[in-house]
Amino acid sequence: MKLSSGLFLVCNFMSHEKCLKNVKIPCSCIAPSLVRVPVAHCFGPPGHYKRKFCTVCRKSLESSAFRCEVCELHVHTDCILFACSDCRQCHQDGHQDHDTYHHHWREGNLSSSARCEVCKKTCGSSEVLSGMRCEWCGILAHAACYVIVTPECTFGRLRNMILPPSCVQLFSRNFSKLHCFRISENLQTESDEDDDVDGSIQASAKDIQISTDSSKQTLKIFDGNDAVKRNQFRLISVPRIAKNEEVVEAALRAYYINDDQQEYELQTFTQQALLSDDVINRNDAAEDSNFSSVFRESVPEAWIIRAKPKDEEVIRIYPAWLKVGMAYVSLRVNKDSSTQTVIKEVLPLLGRQTERLQNFILVEVLMGSKQVQRMVLDNQELILNRLKDIRKTSIRQMNQTRFYIVENSKSIVRVNLFVGGLPPQLSPEEYTNILKDELAIKTNVVSVSHVYQAQGAVVLEISCFSEAERIYMLVKDTTVNDKPLNAVVIPEVRASKIPQNCCPLLVFVNPKSGGLKGRDLLYSFRKLLNPHQVFELTNGGPLPGFHTFSKVPSFRVLVCGGDGTVGWVLGALEEIRHKLACSEPSVAILPLGTGNDLGRVLRWGAGYSGEDPYSILVSVDEADDVLMDRWTILLDAEEPAEGAENGIAEPEPPKIVQMNNYCGLGIDAELSLDFHHAREEEPGKFNSRFHNKGVYVKVGLQKISHTRNLHKDIKLQVDQHEVELPSIEGLIFINIPSWGSGADLWGSESDSRFEKPRIDDGLLEVVGVTGVVHMGQVQGGFRSGIRIAQGSYFRVTLLKPIPVQVDGEPWIQAPGQIIISAAGPKVHMLKKSKQKQKKTGSLREMRVDSMSVSEGGR
Repeated sequence: MKLSSGLFLVCNFMSHEKCLKNVKIPCSCIAPSLVRVPVAHCFGPPGHYKRKFCTVCRKSLESSAFRCEVCELHVHTDCILFACSDCRQCHQDGHQDHDTYHHHWREGNLSSSARCEVCKKTCGSSEVLSGMRCEWCGILAHAACYVIVTPECTFGRLRNMILPPSCVQLFSRNFSKLHCFRISENLQTESDEDDDVDGSIQASAKDIQISTDSSKQTLKIFDGNDAVKRNQFRLISVPRIAKNEEVVEAALRAYYINDDQQEYELQTFTQQALLSDDVINRNDAAEDSNFSSVFRESVPEAWIIRAKPKDEEVIRIYPAWLKVGMAYVSLRVNKDSSTQTVIKEVLPLLGRQTERLQNFILVEVLMGSKQVQRMVLDNQELILNRLKDIRKTSIRQMNQTRFYIVENSKSIVRVNLFVGGLPPQLSPEEYTNILKDELAIKTNVVSVSHVYQAQGAVVLEISCFSEAERIYMLVKDTTVNDKPLNAVVIPEVRASKIPQNCCPLLVFVNPKSGGLKGRDLLYSFRKLLNPHQVFELTNGGPLPGFHTFSKVPSFRVLVCGGDGTVGWVLGALEEIRHKLACSEPSVAILPLGTGNDLGRVLRWGAGYSGEDPYSILVSVDEADDVLMDRWTILLDAEEPAEGAENGIAEPEPPKIVQMNNYCGLGIDAELSLDFHHAREEEPGKFNSRFHNKGVYVKVGLQKISHTRNLHKDIKLQVDQHEVELPSIEGLIFINIPSWGSGADLWGSESDSRFEKPRIDDGLLEVVGVTGVVHMGQVQGGFRSGIRIAQGSYFRVTLLKPIPVQVDGEPWIQAPGQIIISAAGPKVHMLKKSKQKQKKTGSLREMRVDSMSVSEGGR
């Protein structure tokens, strides 16, 4: 449907008249019929996105809009219902699973510098929705060129680190997409709240558009009973002298319906009727009696589109066993056609006439943008009656409904649910009993498949969708020993199907690090990779990710966060490595914290400042594998902790912590402790590295007059030898040549007494500082610390309570012993390569703007 100028009235597509013969882009009204495999989108909360266009109406996103967290889809809030369920298929779920992947094309929202892979000319635009991009490999093409690109997708430059969708299995019928991809619950809550008010928001926004032209009038149009119930309507503006057919055509166009207007009619509803439940449940006779002409002497407030009854019509039946491509057979049905007769007539058309009817079922699929719903039709159900019911509910939903013929094989349901927050060091039977008591699990459909005793976590294997959903929702409100439980839906990775040269990247992101830049990185990495390999650390920690990859023979890890986050992940890896098929994965760092000393040493930079995430992944792929020492610190207090109950004083039990970077005693740890307390009091202010360093300076100035007497309060033993300490205020054990946000505490001068430090030499360097002024001089590059010792085994005796910090985590340690020794095998780290990155041609250009976290966002 178009004007002579080439403006399509349904979707606002614009073209020259002479260019219409070259148009390859489907209109929004027929886009649902072209979806190959229906996959719902994963919408987060609404936000404002600059220089982006709506995929449905093709207009600029000037107001609040939604974006899919998995693919590059953007839609207006009042267009979201009309978006196709054409998201990326990131896993197999038992419906149309296949191993061969074709390009997943998405139109528009490319940078103006994007170039077509076919003709090498510019294909992007910042003015209109233009150009096509594959959501997997990122290849770009004009709308007229992409049809000649080889259909099969090879996943592009990042193919070796992408977890292929054919290797991932997830049964998720009752779970939202946010649950499936482990996106924070607060996003889901905001999105759900938006759904509840969507109707009223839509109505008020549309009221503003009422025409002031006296020759026209504005009408509220509902597309069925569901829209009436939710008060979700569309407004149309039509001439007062318009014919009934013209008004019906305008109403259908508002709902992106391109059917013949002769098949539909408008019925009137008064405001009182809209508020009555009887409207929803009225019988056919009542509905028919309420029908009238569009224009009468008193124009009603609202109209509802109704499909005229038919004695027969043609429906499409899709074979669900088709692995590649999209095909269907057309079948004419009448008032006597039932599900069974349809199956009987369809099988010969599909070449399966010799098979028994009982082996097949007919499934109705509603391809909603947020959820794909499947319903098996009863064998005796009359098809025309079913079509009538769907249209009565929503004309729009009819346009998004398909019928699939499916082989009636018994489906295997297996939902894997990670449950954390349980008491540690219990037996599988004890964990099962706790779950029975707290969650009332049904042991006939729920079993404990994996136990992580040290972490207090289990993995449940559930063979019933409703039971899996019940447990998931109940866990969120359950505490055990005053500690809240957490649940994560995790996929099953079939390692046997992973290509031989594939080394998937397991990504951990701390969204609270780096001034909340982690949130943008989560979005970008989900786009660039398979979202099932991206884990948010605030949602269950590192363990769900490592469990998901436990059977993968070879993988790498990228940790996005500060040094504390890196230590958290490395600690979890150390605890679980014996359960991993790849027991020593190499770890890369994207520094998001304040100090980021380990990131500096491994050449990943002083902190993330908005670099293109695609370039970061390429750098990880090209990084060099290096070894790094890790150290175990045993804290054994010999005196009781303060505040012992009933006057009975008992020493604190020994505690073990892991160290990657450095361990400080005295003034260094005292400054960290004061910073930690300040951050706890006002956490909202600590969202930038600049502010954090300013607080460090402030607390440092307050300690500038401290006396140098730490050497009187501690004793040091290195490799079984007593070491005399100079007059110092701080003692620091360093494993890497970076301390306090990049300072070289050991110094670069050669010294015949010590070996040149390396991060894999099995040695720690011991350095002293005389006070805050000395520390400031070291960080300014004017001085080094006082070199005291170098060794592999250390015993520190504390004679009084002293501040201690390990990798930035401070506390007051009671008098006693501190023993530092090497911690098991060295850890494999990834060091950013010095060599110039290879040019990636158009693959590099395609990511600019579209995948950058600096794009207009929330």
